Amino acid sequence: MHRQIRALIEAGHEVTYVAPFTDCNVTPEPGIRAVDVPRATGRRRRRALRAARRALKRGSEGADLLIVHDIELLLRLPRRRPVTVWDVHEDTAAALAAKDYLPAALRLLLPALVRRIEARAERRLHLILAEEAYRERFASAHPVVRNTTYVPRRPPPPPGRDRVVHVGHLSRARGAAELIELARRLLPHGIRLDLIGAADAEVRPLLRDAQREGVLDWYGYVPNRHALRMAEGALAGLSLLHDLPNYRRSMPTKVVEYMARGLPVVTTPLPAAASLVERAGCGVVVPFGDVDAAVAAVLALREDPEEAAAMGARGHAEAAREHDWPGHAEEFVRHLEEWAGKPVTGGRGLGLLEPWHAI
Repeated sequence: MHRQIRALIEAGHEVTYVAPFTDCNVTPEPGIRAVDVPRATGRRRRRALRAARRALKRGSEGADLLIVHDIELLLRLPRRRPVTVWDVHEDTAAALAAKDYLPAALRLLLPALVRRIEARAERRLHLILAEEAYRERFASAHPVVRNTTYVPRRPPPPPGRDRVVHVGHLSRARGAAELIELARRLLPHGIRLDLIGAADAEVRPLLRDAQREGVLDWYGYVPNRHALRMAEGALAGLSLLHDLPNYRRSMPTKVVEYMARGLPVVTTPLPAAASLVERAGCGVVVPFGDVDAAVAAVLALREDPEEAAAMGARGHAEAAREHDWPGHAEEFVRHLEEWAGKPVTGGRGLGLLEPWHAI
């Protein structure tokens, strides 16, 4: 919404956006045609998938191009469809390891099926990849338009001393248990944890209990641009993802977002995140699952406000140089405009997320 659709609207295109607005308590942005669908969660996905198929059929009528994000819906577009682009933002087969709601046997069997779906999609659709590492999954070359963020031009406020933040979805694999324990350990030092993001059903009771106890503040889902404003001025931004295949192959977007807002980053040693943080000198890398190290990193930042401010400034400068979305938006729009001028792809389709009228 805040990067791709905004870039398309600014380029003069009309956009129809299919998304679970009501379930996420989000009001559609002005200037788009919004099509509301139920949100798919856990194992209860059938109703959402049926609704998505109907919405995509209705929403893509008269469109020049359809952008697809979710591989789950790759077999649910109507047969007659406009030129379709799969915007690949995840290694779905690798991500299955973190889907705790799936039986273990199914998590072992599904990756092979996912790879077959990906191969079929590559034959029938245009692809845009969000990570260089995704290239090896596909037989042909496809353009890479990386996950980046809007970097404020104004200097961000310096890091504070009494609050740390986590922005983004919460799950066990994303470090929810470690974040709760970290909050408990920081509270006696006068440092609170703000959690800004929706959560998997499995960890919601833990988060609610911690909030009732006064251990942390959990705000639930907040639209990204508002969430990032809320994060400004924190002592540090936290990314405590586990060592799972899907996370090893990509850059956590939250790391770049923290940098853009001038926050020192505390991250686990996933290759892309650790490499960026260490190269830019904008944070601290802590071992996987090591709450003691995370506590020590946060307290060290508070004890050295000059170094924390320097880390924040270095991160902001690096984000402005390499990770500012407007520098990538033109390429994204150009690819779509070129593909929209080609004949409609035949055969059975794939699908979700943004049918557009002149995207």
